[in-house]
Amino acid sequence: MNSFFAYLARLKLIRRWGLMQSVWPENDAEHTLQTVTIAHALAVIRRDVFHVPCNVERCAMLAVYHDASEVFTGDLPTPVKYFNPALHGEYEKIEMMARERLLRTLPEEMRPGYKPYVVDMEKDELWPLAKAADTLSAYLKCVEELRAGNHEFKKAHDEIKKKIEDMHCREADWFLNHFARSFTLTLDEME
Repeated sequence: MNSFFAYLARLKLIRRWGLMQSVWPENDAEHTLQTVTIAHALAVIRRDVFHVPCNVERCAMLAVYHDASEVFTGDLPTPVKYFNPALHGEYEKIEMMARERLLRTLPEEMRPGYKPYVVDMEKDELWPLAKAADTLSAYLKCVEELRAGNHEFKKAHDEIKKKIEDMHCREADWFLNHFARSFTLTLDEME
């Protein structure tokens, strides 16, 4: 029996922002969907706005599995994950072990087709776009929480925005300039 897809179905049980009081709780499945749509958009922006060849679907697939190992580890809050370099290094080892364990839940003949996305995603040339999408998703969560009056997310908002700026990813900058403001609007204000 293989349990790969049963594990992935548990992404909806993993709560994000565990140390934060949220107006709208978010789980890994919701975050993953948003990250995939943003990764796809960033790849389209690279290809169609900046005219740089880009495998749009591959970028989206990297985002599909970017947090899949959390079915074993849970979502470790950022302040804990980066508390000190030694802890962060150990967490990266645990995360890799979780990725490899998840891959082993597939039939052996399917593993080569999933390994680039489940285990080796960070080696892919499109990984920076998928990672930028992950960061943009976190930023947009902060924007939504602030719009709802939840000032608990103010510091995270500012730190994540700085992180995006420091990426120097023109696709992420373009996305922010064209789409982020709409997350501050009410339904009636949207065009």
